[in-house]
Amino acid sequence: MQPDAVRHPYETLTPDAVLDALASVGLYGDGRLLALSSYENRVYQVHLEEPFEGAAIVVAKFYRPARWSEAQILEEHAFAAELQQAEVPAVAPLAPGGRTLHHHAGFFFSVSPRRGGRTPELDDGDVLEWIGRYLARLHVVGAKHPFATRPAIDLDGFGREPRDWLLAHDAIPLDVQGDWERACEQALRQIGAALDAAGEADVQVLRLHGDCHPGNILWTPDQGPHFVDLDDARSGPAVQDLWMLLSGERAQRQRQLGFLLDGYEQMREFDRAELALVEPLRTLRLIHYSAWLARRWDDPAFPRAFPWFGTPDYWRGQVQMLVEQMEAMEEPPLVA
Repeated sequence: MQPDAVRHPYETLTPDAVLDALASVGLYGDGRLLALSSYENRVYQVHLEEPFEGAAIVVAKFYRPARWSEAQILEEHAFAAELQQAEVPAVAPLAPGGRTLHHHAGFFFSVSPRRGGRTPELDDGDVLEWIGRYLARLHVVGAKHPFATRPAIDLDGFGREPRDWLLAHDAIPLDVQGDWERACEQALRQIGAALDAAGEADVQVLRLHGDCHPGNILWTPDQGPHFVDLDDARSGPAVQDLWMLLSGERAQRQRQLGFLLDGYEQMREFDRAELALVEPLRTLRLIHYSAWLARRWDDPAFPRAFPWFGTPDYWRGQVQMLVEQMEAMEEPPLVA
């Protein structure tokens, strides 16, 4: 057994600790507890002995220590509450004891009602149009005022800083490091040029979901989409919440984008200049993702879940992906 001083904080988050945390805010589990799929935070579905505000089953989220400040988490919660008040289908935390954010045994945690659903069918035009309408409504709220404490999706935070961290911590095998560094530097120059052009075009920056991939949308046939997990809510261009819903060959992505924007523009105008940012934003995410995995490697869940990470083959694959992304950034953007 490792000494407590060198154990990862999440190793102390036992089922009893989760139930004790809920009990500390007056919510008592009946013993049924299920760990949900989440790596950045730890998330548990808990059945309550007595429903709280109509919720008999809740989702308890324990935030990764030292990632967000209390003010930044509360700003996420406030954004979720704004969305709910505007009848945008986003899941917001409950407020036992009049607070949405709580502290127990070294962890910030929140409690939300459970929402059912499945991953949406993104080959269905009607589904994409429905999602597009709701994303537009989310952005209408997001455009009302800026975040005060949560950062933006930008070149420094998602590109330069992750690159510098990976190099400073010798995260890349030496036989691949030079190739990766050169490819990354060239890609960052292209991204910077695209972001500068967007600034010159006066592309609007607003509050976003920030991580709107299909896994963060719960779909039900009668109610449509529910947006979950605003943990990565940041500022950025509206297209950030659209591009992760596009996949496949160019013709397929073009078709998907058309349906999304058909729905989106029923509720909010979309600036076509933002389409030039799709591939630059995808490239930033690629760089940021590698650094995210490397930074989290001390968490025992990560080596188990991502055993392929960090090998020379992984990094050679990243070099190839950066080369492909540089080619994609040279192509004309999607049109709609």
